[in-house]
Amino acid sequence: MGLGGCSADTPEAAPPSASPQAEPAADARDALAGLAALGQDLKYAALYTLDVGDGAPRNVIATVAKDGSWRVDIPNGALGGTTGVSVVRNANGVYQCTLSTPTNPVASVCVRVADKGERVPRKYDPKVQRLFRQWLSVFTDRQAALAVSAVQPLPGAQGSCYAVDSVSASLDAPVDVGIYCYSPEGLLTAARVEFGVLKLVNQVDGPDTVPLPGPEVAGQPMGMNSPPPVVPPSLAPPA
Repeated sequence: MGLGGCSADTPEAAPPSASPQAEPAADARDALAGLAALGQDLKYAALYTLDVGDGAPRNVIATVAKDGSWRVDIPNGALGGTTGVSVVRNANGVYQCTLSTPTNPVASVCVRVADKGERVPRKYDPKVQRLFRQWLSVFTDRQAALAVSAVQPLPGAQGSCYAVDSVSASLDAPVDVGIYCYSPEGLLTAARVEFGVLKLVNQVDGPDTVPLPGPEVAGQPMGMNSPPPVVPPSLAPPA
């Protein structure tokens, strides 16, 4: 029988709650830790959009290979947003590589900025790569000084989302404070942190390994600040 045949005496269903019952903090922390543990074993190549608030979202590619190497390509991620950068980790350490983009076509070269297991020094750190690998081990560490709560998904995000804050008295938070969203398989599908909003576009299986995009060279890595302006030489005064 169709809906129009229901009796007028039938009680109306209670309206849905405006917001779901909040998940207890301990359960949210456990749920995030479980998803992060799955994410540590996930091998993938994924395309994301990153909106840093300048009106020009950029594409970020994150690749995690079966041998444990990984790479994150960040257009306009160095030198004050003027140059693309890749962060790559392999068995020898962590590298910062120049990234060729349509607006700045360059030959890729790589400089090692950290030994294996160490973090990229702050002055060379574009930050975006931390969302994919570095924070997973923090989320699985029950001793980390974090406050975690389940929140409504970010617009367009897939999976479950969690607000992560620091409860440490230190000036350096153990992670980038913000909202993180994960699929049931542990793939990061979205994040909102201080430097922007990241959202998954699509994802495929990861390769066997991630090679460096260019040769390793000795030299100074790119900084995050804009390069100083080039000052033309002053003209000699007329005779």
